[in-house]
Amino acid sequence: MPKRKPAIVTLGSHSALQIAKGASQEGLDSIIITTPKNAGMYRRFPFITKVIEIPSFADFPSVEKELLGDHNVVIPHGSFVAYLGLEKNKDMKLPYFGNKHVLDFEFDRKKQLEWMDDAQIQSPKQFTDSASVDRTVIVKTYGANGGVGYFLARNPDDFNSQVKQLGDQKYVVQQYVIGVPMYIHYFYSPLTDTLEIMSIDRRYETNVDGIGRLPLQHQDGLIEPTYTVVGNSPLSVRESLMPKLYEMGEQVVASSRKLISPQGLFGPFCLETIIDEHQEFWVIEISARIVAGTNLFMNGSQYSDLLYDEPMSTGRRIAREVKTAWQQGNLETVLHHD
Repeated sequence: MPKRKPAIVTLGSHSALQIAKGASQEGLDSIIITTPKNAGMYRRFPFITKVIEIPSFADFPSVEKELLGDHNVVIPHGSFVAYLGLEKNKDMKLPYFGNKHVLDFEFDRKKQLEWMDDAQIQSPKQFTDSASVDRTVIVKTYGANGGVGYFLARNPDDFNSQVKQLGDQKYVVQQYVIGVPMYIHYFYSPLTDTLEIMSIDRRYETNVDGIGRLPLQHQDGLIEPTYTVVGNSPLSVRESLMPKLYEMGEQVVASSRKLISPQGLFGPFCLETIIDEHQEFWVIEISARIVAGTNLFMNGSQYSDLLYDEPMSTGRRIAREVKTAWQQGNLETVLHHD
């Protein structure tokens, strides 16, 4: 075993508090890289070992050199995707928990569709041109922007009148499935070849969730719904549906081993689903990293309680995987390889 324990590094945003708390619970140091505006908030928490300030998140590469060579491991989350972009993530030299090649499937929603098809999981119909829009659709921009810029359209004219607002942004057009949003948080361990369900949440989106509180006669024509995520709430699924959750997660992991070389998907990921009136799951997106909905469960969830006799957040589960790999002299197993 190498003498020096690995330290956890992440951007001060998204799920950084959970990640740093999990590192502390596992006896690992944590380093938060954040902006001057947010640095004071992170310094309030004694479980964070060190806070480093940079002018903006996009300047993260400027601090890489001082962090190299000290057994530091980067834990990616949604802000890495949103603020650094695909190329800066790929160019990162620091040891990186997870497989960077998964990022291609995070940024490109068409690649995600290929992944879902290969995994044989049910997903909403995709539309390739406005003329074929024959039902209500949701238009989604690429990347991890928390629902910003999404809109609904009912027909080709409706679509064409709204799509101009996206400018040059890439997007996909997807059938709008009516049902209950359910976001399933998984963890796949390459050390033990096991899939775990850590927790489940649903998102509160403004202003679409606010519109639903109005009587029907006041909704029509009031405002266009938007889908910016502002919060999350915990969910429990019917126990009879649990086998399906495991089946979907295992199919996604198995497919990733074929499509995403050389390691496939491992670590935390989320299947964003809608469950309809027939109790059918429709997978609308794969988030191949820790998601913000796991912040509800910093002390664990009802599902992690089934697996662990101690509080186990997703952040702590990441830290434990890193620590276990280090103790086994096998840290490279959980890091990115070209």
